[in-house]
Amino acid sequence: MGKNQHVVPHGDGWGVRGEGNQRVTGIYDTQQKAFERAREIAINQGSEVLIHRPNGQIRERNTYGDDPFPPKG
Repeated sequence: MGKNQHVVPHGDGWGVRGEGNQRVTGIYDTQQKAFERAREIAINQGSEVLIHRPNGQIRERNTYGDDPFPPKG
């Protein structure tokens, strides 16, 4: 499983940062564009995307690899 990708506020835009990295992988004008890039990376690596709010809180997470605890139903 690869590194989880975080969509985080970055200056006036949004950045994609691999979990544990200090620097962002890319900077985008909108959160949607950053999410699309993070999703591509996560699908390739079989990891998760965590989308943060402007205040830094996580608002959503999506798994694109093997989920060890899938929900029932």
